[in-house]
Amino acid sequence: MLEAKNINKTFKRGRNTVQAVKGTDILISAGERIYIHGPSGAGKSTLLHLLGGLTQPTSGEVIFRGSDIYKLKDKRRSSIRNRNFGFVFQFYHLLPELNVLENVMLPARIKGGKKVSEIRENAYKILNKVGMEKRVLHRPAEISGGEAQRTAIARALVNNPEVLFCDEPTGNLDSERSGEIYKLLHNISEDRSMSVVVVSHQEVKEDFFHVEYIMKDGVLERRSGRHREDKVEGLGLNAPGSDDTLPVGV
Repeated sequence: MLEAKNINKTFKRGRNTVQAVKGTDILISAGERIYIHGPSGAGKSTLLHLLGGLTQPTSGEVIFRGSDIYKLKDKRRSSIRNRNFGFVFQFYHLLPELNVLENVMLPARIKGGKKVSEIRENAYKILNKVGMEKRVLHRPAEISGGEAQRTAIARALVNNPEVLFCDEPTGNLDSERSGEIYKLLHNISEDRSMSVVVVSHQEVKEDFFHVEYIMKDGVLERRSGRHREDKVEGLGLNAPGSDDTLPVGV
């Protein structure tokens, strides 16, 4: 569904050149959950932004449903980000002047095509799904970090995306709240057959992801993976595959 082919990203910092992403290939299938981890400065967030249509690669292709998204006009690429992709970031990026419900409605209002009453009803249903139905009229300053992240997830889901990109989604949360967020993302992914790409320097439990990668100095390596149809007993997840490291794009 989404594939990167030999993508590279180089930045200029004064007189120096920094290659943040080096010759990376990655394939993301429908309903697949991918976990990319590594130290700070490894290029994880840059890679996520390249995959999500947020940052133009220096070279290479990002193919979504047969089209290189960076060869499309800006308006079409923006439409894909709004309609097909969802984004969850570490710092939530909720608008402080809007309440929880209004924040979640916003991407659907931008997308258009539905009555405000329909958008409001759908947003409320999603907030109910993420356990925020009792906080819909509160503003971001009046809710906890975990509640803010649940709100951000609901906002990312309101247009029913095919791929959800998560950049350090639990970086500001304690271990208990982090576990709740990953359980929520897992359940929603299963319900909707939605692909999820998580980049983080934190450890994520193996029963969350289908494929694990590590990124260091701009180079992506596949660490482990399993077939989605192979179930882990008692969890309804896929069985672990090989632990052999497979270089990707190097």
